[in-house]
Amino acid sequence: MNAKTRLLFKHMCARFATTYGVDSVASQFSVEPAIAQTLRDKIVELSAFLQQINLLPVTEIKGENILGGVSSPVSSRTDTSRPGKEREARYVGNLGKYGYECKQTNRDVALPYRIVDAWARFQDFAERYARYVRARIASDMELAGWHGIAAALDTDLAANPLLQDLNKGWMQYMREALPANILMEGETPGELRIGAGGDYSCLDVAVYDLVQGIPEYMRVGLVALVGSDLIGRDKAALLGAVADKPSEKILLENALATYGGLPWQTPSNFPARGLVVTSLDNLSIYVQEDSTRRQIIDNPKKDQIEDFNCSNDAYVVEEPEKFVALDFAKVKIPDGQGGWI
Repeated sequence: MNAKTRLLFKHMCARFATTYGVDSVASQFSVEPAIAQTLRDKIVELSAFLQQINLLPVTEIKGENILGGVSSPVSSRTDTSRPGKEREARYVGNLGKYGYECKQTNRDVALPYRIVDAWARFQDFAERYARYVRARIASDMELAGWHGIAAALDTDLAANPLLQDLNKGWMQYMREALPANILMEGETPGELRIGAGGDYSCLDVAVYDLVQGIPEYMRVGLVALVGSDLIGRDKAALLGAVADKPSEKILLENALATYGGLPWQTPSNFPARGLVVTSLDNLSIYVQEDSTRRQIIDNPKKDQIEDFNCSNDAYVVEEPEKFVALDFAKVKIPDGQGGWI
């Protein structure tokens, strides 16, 4: 790290220390809840998907879902003119039926001197640094949310490049809380085939079928989350059939705005063959208050800056009955030669 970069880094750390209300960021410190929330908001700004779901602080490391939902309709009528008849208020939320448990999550970012030296040429050095760290954290939050299946005491990134062992994500939450809502196989054991001759003739039919697994009174704000492999294959097959018919191609492209009658999107870091039907406000990440810690050091032994961050997090599906999905690891699509891949 050259002299100019070192000076900018020193000034940046001093500014951070003032913001966090500590003497120095070179020693690990706890982040005050209000400041931690602001930091999380900044991280969320770098993810279009995280902006659409819930990121909530919780007091306890383990407890019951905060938002829950509605287990049945609330409206009724009672003829109070009859002896002994009176109106009865009913609590229809599912709080207490499902719970969460936060796990310590370390998000430690290294920045080689060559990168920070390059940033030192720009006036927004501190902003570039902060944005880089936040972007890495936001991406990891998405990865663990969709691919996480366990919270290992000692994670192995080489064996689990998608952070499968970092924390239990939304899919794993469902596998444990309401496994019937995660479809594991169709007619062929261990496989779910989407395409002509498969369990679902097309993506549209698959989404429609998943919607049927959600109680009618819960079908509010539903969206289809669709993996890139499924979207790519479906569009290629449909558009290929009308490639030489411009007018029909335009109509078909408009029809692809929905699947199974639902709007759809492909979140970043979503499984390529994933298919989930839920509402975005049904997905949450809980962060335990007073668990956020940080430390920023200059490590010349490795020629890099090291930014250590940690907090206790949990991925939660607020209302599991409103979440239905295919197990993405079991999804197969046509290989174009009469088989399935």
